[in-house]
Amino acid sequence: MSVQYIKGVGPKRASRLKRLGIENIFDLIYHFPRDYEDRTKYTTIREAAIGDKVSLVVEIVGGPKISRPRRNMTILKVPFKDESGFGYLVWFNQEYLKDRFKLGQVYRVFGKINRVGMELQVVNPDFELEGKEKKVGNIIPIYSLTQGISNNEISNIIHNALMEYLPWMEESLPAKLRQKYRLMGIQEAIKNIHLPLSGRHLHEARRRLIFEELLLLQLGLFLIKNKSLVENKGIEFPTCPELEDFILSLPFELTKAQKRVLTEIGEDMEASRQMNRLVQGDVGSGKTIIAAAAMFRAVKAGYQAAMMAPTEILASQHFESLSKLYEAFNIRCELLVGSLSQKNKERILEDLRDGKIQVIVGTHALIQDKVEFNNLGLVVTDEQHRFGVKQRAIFSQKGEHPDVLVMTATPIPRTLALILYGDLDISIIDELPPGRKEIETYAVTPAFIPRINAFIKKQLEAGRQAYIVSPLIEESESLDLESAEELYEKYKEDFKDYRVGLLHGKMKPAEKDAIMEDFKNGRIHILISTTVIEVGVNVPNANIMVIYNADRFGLAQLHQLRGRVGRGEYQSYCILINNSNSKIARERMRIMQRSTDGFVISEKDLELRGPGEFFGTRQHGLPDLKIANLARDIKILKYAQLEAQEIIRTNPRLEGEEYRFMRNRIGQLFQDLDIIG
Repeated sequence: MSVQYIKGVGPKRASRLKRLGIENIFDLIYHFPRDYEDRTKYTTIREAAIGDKVSLVVEIVGGPKISRPRRNMTILKVPFKDESGFGYLVWFNQEYLKDRFKLGQVYRVFGKINRVGMELQVVNPDFELEGKEKKVGNIIPIYSLTQGISNNEISNIIHNALMEYLPWMEESLPAKLRQKYRLMGIQEAIKNIHLPLSGRHLHEARRRLIFEELLLLQLGLFLIKNKSLVENKGIEFPTCPELEDFILSLPFELTKAQKRVLTEIGEDMEASRQMNRLVQGDVGSGKTIIAAAAMFRAVKAGYQAAMMAPTEILASQHFESLSKLYEAFNIRCELLVGSLSQKNKERILEDLRDGKIQVIVGTHALIQDKVEFNNLGLVVTDEQHRFGVKQRAIFSQKGEHPDVLVMTATPIPRTLALILYGDLDISIIDELPPGRKEIETYAVTPAFIPRINAFIKKQLEAGRQAYIVSPLIEESESLDLESAEELYEKYKEDFKDYRVGLLHGKMKPAEKDAIMEDFKNGRIHILISTTVIEVGVNVPNANIMVIYNADRFGLAQLHQLRGRVGRGEYQSYCILINNSNSKIARERMRIMQRSTDGFVISEKDLELRGPGEFFGTRQHGLPDLKIANLARDIKILKYAQLEAQEIIRTNPRLEGEEYRFMRNRIGQLFQDLDIIG
């Protein structure tokens, strides 16, 4: 039912609510508060601190006084006392309230304490007559708002909706699950999330709704996976004797971890179901070779393979690597990116359609409608968090259920991986190739900057290059951080004999690619950058990474940035400039100095900071979370995942009456993927 028919709404308010994503009764009831104001604890005026918002019980001891200090401004003062002293209730430009107060009346008020001279004031308070409390003495929900809708208005609208529709709301969780985890019923939980009876009731309502949201999300991802297994009969690739020749042609030996992952991929490719596999591996662990071997196998079976990267420069890098690897095996590899001339694009599209191109590498241009394959057998996407569930689905429709291989250099703890990649099988390359020099990592204070610059000069004289990373693009008064533009000017001044470049996310893609190309080819000696280089290009000659305000980054992100160096034969260094004296910042810097294992670091990041680091759900193509927070609710997530696994094991299609409501909710969450059918 449309939200406009709820008491207090109407067409005008309905159009405003739509801006908040509220179109129907369900949207409204599930528009949960973003915060709460606890007005349950009463104090006295003597105990209240200046600047605090407090709840008081007061008696009116005099008539209202109105002053007009300047044009278009009135100040209304109402004198009161409580058991500890005297004060004034004060409102600005609300003269109409003067008739609301009578001598001797007792009110409960909530407002901010202020002092003007010797006078104590409660400024712009909410007030209610004793015995008629709604706003004072309770926990008040604070909602996300839009222009033209106040907190009071949305609160009243939700209250009206709950009065009318809550009694009809069906229970969504099976009784045995509610009993096992001692969860509130849905009606009680919804009521207490909007109108909490107490702090304990609010806590229990949150626990119930978070558990349900995470359970439904995880079940949805498992159902996508199952649907793919049942419906998407994949390609049964034959065994590939030539693969051994390809591996022997490599200038190095594969690690045990690479061989294990290659075996897992081989088993998937030979199976009759469609492969949907994620390969997680630290920077430099050799994921590209794994993808190259899988694509080689697809080509030798008579199919085409495609690899999609998030940026043109990364796609170009993959294209160069693959072209060299396939040269001796007569495999034609081409690059399709936006910056190609129209003539070249048309030639590539035609050859792809005719099957003359066996391996195509590109950006998201590959998923456009005009790109047609002759016989697509394998799809590889690099840096998965740039491509969501839906984009993968579009890509895999380019052929008859081609196998899908996903690669990421972001090590993610398994608990989170199950949510972010719940529709994929997971392989981990947990070993680096032998002979790689460990990156020496140092955490220092800004006092060391002159010494750092002297060290950079020494390395530049030896022919090396350096990255300098800043968290901001331009100077900000509100944040005392070194901005990329400010650093660029400083480094140009301090390193006059060298060429300094600047790279940030606000630049056009072609501009960014040109600067990275110059850095890669040694035409830029020092690259000042924001985190856009986090997923980036191989520059074996760059051996120094200096990160300003390192305390502002998550550990996983620092680890990714550090992985930009250490890619060549030279000893590499990562210098973290830490501006914070906090205990947690020092602990995080110590972890970076002690460990180069991305999985260890990501687990620590999760403990210390939560997974804000690991991409929000929106860019990943997952439904938005309305109440759960993956950082704060990791314990509940673990229980929800265990239950989701058990439910899918015993009832893979969620059949039966007890799962009817859950089926409907999952269908709504993933409606554009049609996973319920």
